[in-house]
Amino acid sequence: MYYPHGNGVAQAFNKKLYNILKKVVSQSKRNWHEKMEEALWAYRTTYRTPTQITTYSLVYGVEAVLPLEVQIPSLRVVVNEGITTEEVVHLRLQELDSLDKQRLNAQQRLECYQSRTTKSYNKKVRQRSYQVGDMVLAVRRPIVMNKKGNKFVSKWDGPYVVVEAYTSDSYIVVDQDKLKVGSINGRS
Repeated sequence: MYYPHGNGVAQAFNKKLYNILKKVVSQSKRNWHEKMEEALWAYRTTYRTPTQITTYSLVYGVEAVLPLEVQIPSLRVVVNEGITTEEVVHLRLQELDSLDKQRLNAQQRLECYQSRTTKSYNKKVRQRSYQVGDMVLAVRRPIVMNKKGNKFVSKWDGPYVVVEAYTSDSYIVVDQDKLKVGSINGRS
């Protein structure tokens, strides 16, 4: 549950959506659910650096026509108004044919981006491993930083003694009274 690498994509999306909602919600912050559609539209039509394309175009094979482009006709809207239905169908089929290639390119760019990000992150990480009998501290979960009166409370629990160590950086720990605390993840 507290292993961020396990659901990183979902966490990244939620963080981005939260930041967008903060910008579109009024001062009361009680109507956030009413602004969800706008926030999702903004997310889906915004260029993503990792894929170098919008998520909307990855789904539909074409960039979204923004409401402003309809009110004040853009070149793209004007050009599409002058073509026949048969030409529209032909163009749409071409767009859909190129969609698989766009998705593959986006996937490759995303993998390269993730590789660079992981490499950059791993430069800063100090790998640690613990043996049976080592004393360790564990991060207190959940970390609550905004509560009044908890400003000086430690972020760490323990010390604990490692009683079992697994190859996946998981450890079974007990407290000083030899009461089993449970398993902890050594990576987070």
